[in-house]
Amino acid sequence: MNHLPTEWTSDRLKDVTAINAASLPANTDPDYEFDYLEISNVDYHGVVDPNAIERLRYENAPSRARRRLGANSTVISSVRPNLQAAAFFSDGQDHLVCSTGFNVVQSHKNKLYPKFAYYSLISDGGRQYFEATAKGVGYPAVDDKDFNSFSVPLPPLSEQGRIADYLDASCAAIDAAVAAKRLQLETLDALRKITIAQTVTQGLDPARSRRASGVDWFGEIPEHWACEHLKRFAARIQTGMTPPTDAPEYYFEGTIPWFAPGSYDGDIELREPRKLINQLALHQGALRLFPGGTVFLIGIGATIGKVGLITEPASCNQQIIGIVTNHRISSRYLAYQMKIYEDVIPGIAAGTTLPIFDQVRTGYLPVLQPTGEEQQAISDFLDSKIAETKRTSAVIQQQIDTLLDYRKSLIHECVTGQRRVTEADIKRVQAHG
Repeated sequence: MNHLPTEWTSDRLKDVTAINAASLPANTDPDYEFDYLEISNVDYHGVVDPNAIERLRYENAPSRARRRLGANSTVISSVRPNLQAAAFFSDGQDHLVCSTGFNVVQSHKNKLYPKFAYYSLISDGGRQYFEATAKGVGYPAVDDKDFNSFSVPLPPLSEQGRIADYLDASCAAIDAAVAAKRLQLETLDALRKITIAQTVTQGLDPARSRRASGVDWFGEIPEHWACEHLKRFAARIQTGMTPPTDAPEYYFEGTIPWFAPGSYDGDIELREPRKLINQLALHQGALRLFPGGTVFLIGIGATIGKVGLITEPASCNQQIIGIVTNHRISSRYLAYQMKIYEDVIPGIAAGTTLPIFDQVRTGYLPVLQPTGEEQQAISDFLDSKIAETKRTSAVIQQQIDTLLDYRKSLIHECVTGQRRVTEADIKRVQAHG
């Protein structure tokens, strides 16, 4: 640990803490119940959702559910991809057990202030150390020897307490600001959905006379609009294909974009193919090519119902249904209209464990048909409104990133002594945030 204040020292983590000191014994009563903290329950700001922590009986628990948490302990992941995800528990947790993917760290009270230990472990210095020492392929992990050898900065105990109190108040204020910004993003996203839904079902002229559409999610529509099954507006409705992955010749020097559910980001257009496939796969029938302007609908899996539009010829995997429109409807207008189905299809898809919505059912989805001029005007209007929303969202996201970067740098500066903390600093941040 370099460049610490002269009155500070440092020591190995194992010499100032107890690590993984308590575990469930092998002879634990099978009926013993506990709350199980899994790796997915924790991110880089603590427990993600306390309500998601599962209650288990020892008899039914996975073998990795073994490490017990004591009062004033830090749990920190030693395994990628959640490396350094951590949470601090101030109260005694008699019935909280965590995965062996975590290390449980409890400070020796005469050497290390518990919350200061937490901030040291989640600091940039901790991140750099754990990333450098993680070993293995697939899910690299920090082994016990390297974890125990992490160098902890040691100010005097009274100063450790001041730093922890200051960071508690400062991080709480930053987290509150980030939460407010994220709420703004959620509000903008809700407004985007409402704007799309209202515009594609009501048009741009509120004075037009209306009639009942007969479809719950459309409500009343302009009287002159048609409402028919999607297959009446489609030249082709077909799923994509995945070329065999054991045929590397299909993936060499690829030029054809190939989309999968991971390509969807909520925008109307799909821009990030997961792979590029070459012409050989197409010529040998291992790939289906769709023309630019095809609407891609996810028909299976966790993101079922998501909609996107390709702007150039592309392919997709078998989870995605390509909808090629005919002369009766604009593909861009259809893509906007089908954004309504992102919330509808998950509720009407067949299957429970793995929801499925196939191309036949897709063909029977109700679709509205304004005049050609209205379709173009609606698409142009929504393009403009969505672009405006995206610009605003980008500004807010930049503000969030700046706040999070400041949080990281503040923790690093405080635990390394680059920023010295006084009682006046604590009072100020507690009073004003």
